[in-house]
Amino acid sequence: MILQKVKATEKVVRMIEAENLVAFETDKSSTKTEIAREVEKLFKVKVKSVRTFIRNNKKFAYVRLTKDYVAADVAAKLGVL
Repeated sequence: MILQKVKATEKVVRMIEAENLVAFETDKSSTKTEIAREVEKLFKVKVKSVRTFIRNNKKFAYVRLTKDYVAADVAAKLGVL
């Protein structure tokens, strides 16, 4: 499993609404392509882009969805909103 946790901070909630993206803590060895594939498969959405960064030995991914899909719907399924 590449996606480990959903990141649910105030900043992420604003990004869900304003930028149509969802944030996850991921496996440190995963690539952007693998992350995008897993999000598309699990939530049946299309991914526009993936940004990743590593902080405190943990890897985080910001996954932006295409305009056809709403990140708030995915966040609601995950219990963030």
